[in-house]
Amino acid sequence: MRLRLLRRRLTISAPRVAIRSALPWPLRWLVFALVLGLSCAAALWAFEFGKTIAGLESASREEVLRLRSELEQLREQSSQRQLLSETAESLLAADRATLERLTAQVKQLESENRMLRDDLGFFEKLMPAAKGDGLAIRGFQAEVLAGVQLRWQMLVIQSAARNAPEFKGRVELTAAGLKEGKPWSQAIPAEGKALQFKQYRRIEEILTLPPNVVVKTVTARVLEGQTVRASQTIELD
Repeated sequence: MRLRLLRRRLTISAPRVAIRSALPWPLRWLVFALVLGLSCAAALWAFEFGKTIAGLESASREEVLRLRSELEQLREQSSQRQLLSETAESLLAADRATLERLTAQVKQLESENRMLRDDLGFFEKLMPAAKGDGLAIRGFQAEVLAGVQLRWQMLVIQSAARNAPEFKGRVELTAAGLKEGKPWSQAIPAEGKALQFKQYRRIEEILTLPPNVVVKTVTARVLEGQTVRASQTIELD
């Protein structure tokens, strides 16, 4: 019997035997992952080692250094341009302020020039002053503004002698015409205007007229105390 069993095991007709591993599946997957990781690490090391041998790594480093250098240069150029832009804006603001100041000065000079021209025109209308120690009114002018105001100006000249005494007196202005169709006359202002000068004095004023009056003539008188030293009357259009 034993011999028959032994012959059956040793012959072709003997039953097959399957050998199975005793490792569980999680442990198999862990071993597989470790083997795969080691393979990837070895491949990466081989790749880097190959680059080092071929000189690619040093070339990449040189390229990175070159790009960094160019980047620094661009940053420096950008800073310089920004500084130049700020400087240009500051200069432009200063130029604008200077231009505004010069424009204001030009306007002021133009205004002064107009005033000087007016004064020159006023003096050009004057005739020579009276001789001796006399007093004279020159350039007497008057006009009605909007029917409610009277604008007048004149120049009072004393003798040009160096030792001429200082004049102290007053100026009286009298307007005459019609008020509501009736004759009218009034001193404006009633108390007159104080006047004091050495050789000459220019007077210019704007006075308010009474309502409903039409001014025909204006008379200016220069008084010293109660004595009339000079007088002049003009007619208005």
